[in-house]
Amino acid sequence: MKQVFKSLVAAATMAVFATGAQAQEAASLQDLLQQVKDNRVSEARINKQREAEFQSDRSDKQALLRKAQSDLKAEQDRGDRLQQQFSDNETTLNEKSSELEQATGTLGEMFGVVRQAASEAYGRISTSIVSAQYPGRDEFLAEMSEESKGLPNIQELEDLWFALQTEMTESGQVVRFNTSVVNLEGGSSDQEIVRVGTFNLVGEDGYLTYDAENKVVQPLGRQPESHLVGSAEDLSSATSGLIPFYADPSQGAILGLLKEKATWSERYHAGGAVGYVITGMLIIGLLIGLYKIITLGATGSKIKSQLKNPGNPSESNPLGRILKVYQANKGTDAENLELKLDEAILKELPTIESGINVIKIFAAIAPLLGLLGTVLGMIATFQTITLFGTGDPRLMAGSISMALVTTAQGIIAALPLILMHSIVASRSKSIVHILDEQTAGIIAAHTESGKA
Repeated sequence: MKQVFKSLVAAATMAVFATGAQAQEAASLQDLLQQVKDNRVSEARINKQREAEFQSDRSDKQALLRKAQSDLKAEQDRGDRLQQQFSDNETTLNEKSSELEQATGTLGEMFGVVRQAASEAYGRISTSIVSAQYPGRDEFLAEMSEESKGLPNIQELEDLWFALQTEMTESGQVVRFNTSVVNLEGGSSDQEIVRVGTFNLVGEDGYLTYDAENKVVQPLGRQPESHLVGSAEDLSSATSGLIPFYADPSQGAILGLLKEKATWSERYHAGGAVGYVITGMLIIGLLIGLYKIITLGATGSKIKSQLKNPGNPSESNPLGRILKVYQANKGTDAENLELKLDEAILKELPTIESGINVIKIFAAIAPLLGLLGTVLGMIATFQTITLFGTGDPRLMAGSISMALVTTAQGIIAALPLILMHSIVASRSKSIVHILDEQTAGIIAAHTESGKA
């Protein structure tokens, strides 16, 4: 009974809740329908407004398009007018040119010659060292030579004549003037320089060059040999009189070639490592030779002094030491005395002959090292030919220089070493000869005294 009652209460409760939910759902649908109706009206109004704006923009764009088409038509008409005007001007220009040719007549050929002369004068005067003293002479010549159709006037003809006359006159004068000289480090200084005609410029640093491109005066990259530079310095410092001077008649071309000439130092270093070894042998050999000449000379002087006083032998010279051996062995027979004296001489020989064979060996090896350098240089030459061909001889110049320089260095080292060896060997033999001679005399005297 109790269970049935609970079921009835639950069913009544569910019925109450279902009735409330159906009433709430009916109210939301009405609102939604009203909202849809309101939105439809609003969207219709917005669409009409957008359509009106689009129509307005379309009208503006069409107006702009019509204006652009109108401008294009106007520019095309203007282009046609200009083209016609250009054609008319060309025709007029041709007619005027024909009239000018007829008016000038034979003068046209003369003016052509003038323009050619102006062009040649510009090429000569712009690079002339006279322009270092008179800058700016070539400006009107450049304009005159570049003007191919215009006719030169009287002023231009006079300027051309004046420029040519100036160049001709200055080519025979030696003058001094002050100008700025750009040194090799990039700085500049005002100097008084001497111009020798149109050939050379001379300053404090020797020969100078004129850079026509940059319009500056600068020292020669490498000065030539000292006697040439000496003459330039004499000319630069002279105030009067005739000064001997080595002028370059090629206006700097020969000096430019001398600048590329290798110096003695560069030629020496071209020998490379082989050349340095030969030089070392030469220096060592000469030092040994000088030492032996001095020591053998001193020994020879002491021996000569000893010869004047044989009864008082000294330990400071070989002969004195041999005489002491004799005095110590006077009582022995001649055969034993000879052996003792030979032994004493043999003790002296290493000191007397030391270093002489070294000089001889150096004198013999030096040419062989030069020959080795020649072979190495030729091998390098053939390797260069293999890699780069024979198109550019300058690529092979370095190895060929090494081959030739080492040969010369070997011969140059051998000649003084041979001479030095001959001098030292002769002095050594002279001393040994004196010792042998005195020893033989001592033995002979000892033998005669024993027989007596």
